[in-house]
Amino acid sequence: MLLALLQANALVMDVDANCAAIDEAAGAAAAAGAAVLLTPELFPTGYAPGRVRAELKPAALPGIRAKLAGIARRHGIGLVYSLPRVSTQGEWHISATLVDAAGNNLLTYDKVHLFGPDERAAFHPAARPPAVVNFLGIPTSMVICYDVEFPESVRAAAVAGAELLLVPTALAHGFDDVPQVLLRARALESQLTIAYANHTGVEEGCRFLGGSVIAGPDGTLLAGAGADPRLVYAEVDEGAAARARNQIPYLAERRPDVYRSWDS
Repeated sequence: MLLALLQANALVMDVDANCAAIDEAAGAAAAAGAAVLLTPELFPTGYAPGRVRAELKPAALPGIRAKLAGIARRHGIGLVYSLPRVSTQGEWHISATLVDAAGNNLLTYDKVHLFGPDERAAFHPAARPPAVVNFLGIPTSMVICYDVEFPESVRAAAVAGAELLLVPTALAHGFDDVPQVLLRARALESQLTIAYANHTGVEEGCRFLGGSVIAGPDGTLLAGAGADPRLVYAEVDEGAAARARNQIPYLAERRPDVYRSWDS
């Protein structure tokens, strides 16, 4: 399966322009034969937690989601997008959604680990673990940005059966070790492919790193980006996770009862 990820600069609170950028990227990715396009965290609104919370009307969210589903359907490509989600209790979450090539919602995830005071002031941390869905024959899960920096998040997805982890992110400049070191370690220790799509440029005063990566279940760097806007592609081998897990059975040989005793 060919996977594409979008690394780009969003315009804060210009949903039409950002959706147009996703539309263009989806068309290019589909023409290249990609089965899914992964986009960065909060890309349709731009990454500016305070302004998003203050200026985005919850009533606008269904229309934005419908527009994004329409992009997937029009180009015949799966799509991962990240938007706020407002719960029935009125709590705002940072969410990610996977839709298929027909625009059907397959999977939704809410961010568990919020990063920094701006996110914590604007959003509520979730508690549900990452779920897994069969996407074109590959067990697939999602986490968001800071979540992937916690081994527990990635391991939870792997233990649930995930072999592909899709990660929309908004990583600032100066944290180069996250995509260059940590992401590959996460992929290796939980033996799954991780795709990590970041912003570029400056949004609301935050300078983003770029540096989007796709890492295989043996820690191999399958694809990577520098600082500039671009589409990144990598072929996801459907058997790679199983081969890695058979060779070194990290997941099968875990001892969770022992680890719980350590915590106590």
